[in-house]
Amino acid sequence: MNPLTQLLGSTLGKKALMAVTGLILCGFVVAHMLGNLQVYLGPGHLDAYGASLRKVPALLWIARFTLLGAVLAHAWAAVTLTRANRAARPVGYRQRQDLAANYASNSMRWGGVTLALFIVYHILHFTTGQVHPDFREGAVHHNFVVGLQVWYVALFYMLAVLALGLHLWHGASSLFQTLGLNHPRYNALRRTAASVLTAVVVLGNLSFPIAVLTGIVTE
Repeated sequence: MNPLTQLLGSTLGKKALMAVTGLILCGFVVAHMLGNLQVYLGPGHLDAYGASLRKVPALLWIARFTLLGAVLAHAWAAVTLTRANRAARPVGYRQRQDLAANYASNSMRWGGVTLALFIVYHILHFTTGQVHPDFREGAVHHNFVVGLQVWYVALFYMLAVLALGLHLWHGASSLFQTLGLNHPRYNALRRTAASVLTAVVVLGNLSFPIAVLTGIVTE
C-alpha cells in the first residue's frame, strides 16, 4: 500500500490532515480579516488592496486552488473521522455531561456545514457577484458596503462569523496537540492563545456588517 494512502487511512493521519489544513485555513482567515480592515481607511485603500491581489493572476489562482484543496481535505477528514467514531461506538451514552468547554467540540459538525454554505454564498456575493444587488468588477469598497447594507445578509454574515469563532476556538486549541506539540506546562498558554486569536477574528469580522449597518462605513 502507498505510504501516503496508508497514513491517510489511519485515524492519526486524518487528524494530522485536519490539523495541517486547519492551520492553512486559519492563516487565510486572519489574513483576509486584516486585509478587510482597510475598509476603515477609506474607499481608495480597500480598492487598492483588491487591485494588488489581482496583479499576478497566476498566484491568485494558485492561492484559490490551495484554499479549495484545504477546505475539501479538511471536510473529508472530518466526515471520515466522524463516521469512524460512530462505527466504533454505535450505542450512545446513557448520560452525556456536556460541559461548556466541550460545547465547541460537539458543535463542530453543524458549524462546519454552516461555514461550507457560507463560503459558497460569500463567493457568489463578493467574488463573482451573482447574488450581489449591484456588483461592480474591481469596485471592492462599493461591493463591500452595498452588499452588507441588506440587513438579512448582514445578519447571515454575523451568524457565520459566530460559527467560525466556535470552529476556530476548538480547532486552534487542539491542532497543535494533534501535531504533537503538547506539554502540561504550555497547555494553558495554548488555550489562552486560541481564545485570544478567536476573539480578535470574531470581533474584527463582526465589526464589518455592524459598521455598514450603523453608517460608520459608507460609500
